[in-house]
Amino acid sequence: MSTPSTPTAFGIDIGGSGIKGAPVDLAAGELTTDRVRIPTPAKSTPAAVAAVVEELVAGFDLAPDVPVGLTFPAPIKHGVVPFIANLHKSWQGVDVPALMSEAIGRRVVAVNDADAAGYAEAVYGAAKGVDGVVFVATLGTGIGSVLIVNGTLVPNTELGHLEIDGHDAESRAADSAREREDLSWAKWAKRLQRYFETIEMLFSPDLIVVGGGVSKKSDQFLPLLKLQAPIVPAALRNQAGIVGAAALAAANHR
Repeated sequence: MSTPSTPTAFGIDIGGSGIKGAPVDLAAGELTTDRVRIPTPAKSTPAAVAAVVEELVAGFDLAPDVPVGLTFPAPIKHGVVPFIANLHKSWQGVDVPALMSEAIGRRVVAVNDADAAGYAEAVYGAAKGVDGVVFVATLGTGIGSVLIVNGTLVPNTELGHLEIDGHDAESRAADSAREREDLSWAKWAKRLQRYFETIEMLFSPDLIVVGGGVSKKSDQFLPLLKLQAPIVPAALRNQAGIVGAAALAAANHR
């Protein structure tokens, strides 16, 4: 997968607690300044969040042709939110790129937050240069999933919700389950083993990348997994969403 030809893009990462943004050097996949974070409004309606995005972008001196990409904590289907979990329920049915483009006066590309992070890993991080099928899992409150095939993102996969052995997979294998049940690394790894071997059966990935905050402790559990594909920790950490949103915006730039 080649890096985008546009030298700089702006990435915005919308989360349930904070809205973060920064310009991204697309050759290096790195932020060019410190990211700015503004708390997500307590009543996180579309109008309230759009106002914060407008404030965030206004704080940077961006050239008119700089692409803007934005992550969103829900599936994005042709720009529209089909359902929402982590923000105000009034987001359902909203065209996110249209709303944000109107707010900031620029064209905006919107993408699911996990997809943005996974795409960043494929362009710049742990999956850079890997052909074939890459599966990225973010282990946190739930399990976010990203599928990239020969450099092309397959959007909005929800493979954390696979039913395995009669259970929603993330209810047993997410990092929140490890903490909630006070599981040892070894006991949690058995659950991850079952999850990832199911992913392998379904998709035959060439590489599996594990992200989320717990990836910082990957040496505690990844060596316990016995899989066909190599499995490695994510490289970009907290910058992945911003970098991936910027890279996708540049890739879609006209």
